[in-house]
Amino acid sequence: MNITDRPAVLFVCVHNAGRSQMAAGFLTALAGDRIDVLSAGSMPGDQINPVAVQAMAEVGIDIAGEQPKKLTEDAVIASDVVITMGCGDECPFFPGKRYEDWVLTDPAGQGLEVVREVRDEIRGRIEDLVESLVPGAGVVDRA
Repeated sequence: MNITDRPAVLFVCVHNAGRSQMAAGFLTALAGDRIDVLSAGSMPGDQINPVAVQAMAEVGIDIAGEQPKKLTEDAVIASDVVITMGCGDECPFFPGKRYEDWVLTDPAGQGLEVVREVRDEIRGRIEDLVESLVPGAGVVDRA
C-alpha cells in the first residue's frame, strides 16, 4: 500500500534503462508532487541508455543521474498503477492495482531520431495518465 495520500505509479521495463526511465522522468516533471513515481526492471542494466538521456535533455528533463533498479514485490505493493513498457516483462500481480501495458519501441541500440519518437509518445501517454489520476489538475509545465 502507498504510504502517502498521492497515487503512486510504477514503470517497469526489463532493463530499466530507457522507456521506464523516460516515463518516470516525464511523470515527475509533469505531475510535480501530486503523484509518487517509481521505476524498476526485472533484469536492470548497468546504466541509463545515453541516447535516452540525450533525448530527455532536449526537452529539459535530466535523467542522467538515475540508476536502473531491480523490480521488487514491495515496489508493486506500494503502487496504485503498474505500467509495463511493452517488453513482455512479468510483474507480480496484486488485486486492486491498475495494470497497463504500453507497447513502445525499445530504444536500446536505436539512434536519436527513433528515441525522440519514443520519448514523444511517452510524453503524450504521461499527460493522459496525469489527467486520469488527478482529474482536472492538468500537467505542471516543466517539460
